[in-house]
Amino acid sequence: MRVLVVNAGSSSVKLRLLADDDSLAGSVDLPAEEGKVDEGELAPRLGELGPADAIGHRVVHGGTRFTAPVVIDDDSLAALDALTELAPLHQPTALELIRVLRRLRPDTPAVACVDTAFHATLPPAAYTYPLPAAWRSRFGVRRFGFHGLSHAWASRRAAAMLDGPEEAVRVVTCHLGSGASLAAVAGGRSVDTTMSFTPLDGLVMATRSGAVDPGLVLWLATCGRIPLDDLERELYHGSGLRGLAGTADMKTVVERAEVGEADAALALDVYLHRLRSMIAAMAAALSGMDALVFTGGVGERSPVVRQGAADGLGFLGIAVDAALNADARPDVEITAPGAAVRTFVVNAREDLEIARLTRQALGG
Repeated sequence: MRVLVVNAGSSSVKLRLLADDDSLAGSVDLPAEEGKVDEGELAPRLGELGPADAIGHRVVHGGTRFTAPVVIDDDSLAALDALTELAPLHQPTALELIRVLRRLRPDTPAVACVDTAFHATLPPAAYTYPLPAAWRSRFGVRRFGFHGLSHAWASRRAAAMLDGPEEAVRVVTCHLGSGASLAAVAGGRSVDTTMSFTPLDGLVMATRSGAVDPGLVLWLATCGRIPLDDLERELYHGSGLRGLAGTADMKTVVERAEVGEADAALALDVYLHRLRSMIAAMAAALSGMDALVFTGGVGERSPVVRQGAADGLGFLGIAVDAALNADARPDVEITAPGAAVRTFVVNAREDLEIARLTRQALGG
């Protein structure tokens, strides 16, 4: 089954055509702005890729309803649209693409592969907020988790590199990119993660704050200190590395920190402090770990971030070989000799996970 994989980000769209054997048969990258895709530009580029037997769409938020891939129809599309306010950076573009492709290729079955679905296996202790019961029942507030497609692939790839059965492996996966999150994966099942009700929680990100005291947000929002629209915009677009160092690019932050720029050095220290502490928390959720996996743009390309994380986690049995880490190109192991926990750098292949789930949903 040839699968056209559609991965919509907040500012770009990646189309990948995967052949029956998962080899790459074609690829197209297009810009997207504010949830809109230029259909006039997309149609000819889509034609360049050739025919597909199915289309697999990455959709960020599935709420409590979508805990597995779902064949797209009017009902499922409307239900996904109702969740847009929970993922305002990504959901609009993904749903717009679904509608466009339904017009351009109406006879090709399409499947929504939902990032939150991988974390549907979180136990109640991990997904429940200590909030009033009325809020939890009325509004359905709970921890969802995100980047599930990436975490699923990275944990499965790590199990293969460990040469052991997936069901016996405890992995902490680090998806570090513009958005960033960790997952604690036991036997292929997510048991904890750092993102929460929205993709704003957890680690320091490129432009998103990660975890902050909700009391601080309430304080900023009261008495007219910061209008709500401005508060939302800055938490999503003006915080994280950008808020600390004036740039959202980790490579630039590292370069500036290395020449002694104080804001950049602080940004890197804050980033690594949060990363180390949350890796340790994921290990605690697993009662120990067999492997640590770095993936995503920063995870795959920043030796400084990988080394900085590992240097503070020796008590967990984590150590990376400096030479292997410096030259790492996915997929590769960078474990230091004698380290109890093996460390890997894995290429982010959400496209392979989406294709697998699409075939699964369509019985292919």
